[in-house]
Amino acid sequence: MDKLRLHGFNNLTKSLSFNIYDIAYAKTERHRQEYIQYIDDLYNADRLTAILEQVTEIIGANVLNIARQDYEPEGASVTILIAEHPVAPDPEELTPTPGPLPESVVGHLDKSHITVHTYPESDPDSGISTFRADIDVSTCGVISPLKALNFLIHSFDSDIVIMDYRVRGFTRMEDGKKIYIDHKINSIQNYMDEDTKEKFEMIDVNVYQENIFHTKMMMKDFDIEQYLFGSGSNEFDEAELTEIERRIRREMQEIFYSRNLSEGPQAKSE
Repeated sequence: MDKLRLHGFNNLTKSLSFNIYDIAYAKTERHRQEYIQYIDDLYNADRLTAILEQVTEIIGANVLNIARQDYEPEGASVTILIAEHPVAPDPEELTPTPGPLPESVVGHLDKSHITVHTYPESDPDSGISTFRADIDVSTCGVISPLKALNFLIHSFDSDIVIMDYRVRGFTRMEDGKKIYIDHKINSIQNYMDEDTKEKFEMIDVNVYQENIFHTKMMMKDFDIEQYLFGSGSNEFDEAELTEIERRIRREMQEIFYSRNLSEGPQAKSE
């Protein structure tokens, strides 16, 4: 696509949002403690900050400010403000001072931001725990959050990924004509690598005339060992493993289709 000749700054806002679901089975107290440790290792503020800083580099932006927080017993939030162009240092940054305390580190982006918030959730009866990470990459100007698409998908243990991409506002060309989108797209899948497409079942719900694109993804392959703690499948008999798999698959399908599914005649009572 030829470079657009614009009147002033590119005012289009491009927003890419992820809901990433990581599902696990933790019925006993020992398994629940292992699950909490797993979440603390994978979704702590330090690791999330490192991932978002890499996203900033991938999309060609510059960090202005970072704010982050860990929560008890698990989960974290990180917000990074970004700029499209290098930012000159604040005069105060050039003045010798003691500097900030470690727990008060903050980061900024100019007119753009990257955020992640995590949400732990569990069913006390079934033993299913579903950890959700919400990630938003919002940019203004020529930089695109779509460049970070594949990196973010592969940065987490994602069983379900639900994505929204929207281009908002308009920018004006030199002749006064308004431009409501500055790149070709008919699906978020256009920007996915083949490896991602092979691993996930996907469906689209798009509103082309409004530049709104929605894609749902569910992991195709199922390995029960990936969802268990302790000694894995060795701690359960065949009937128990069959029931656990049914519960996990049901959880995945309900999230993927956004509705509660009927138990069916094969379901077992607690």
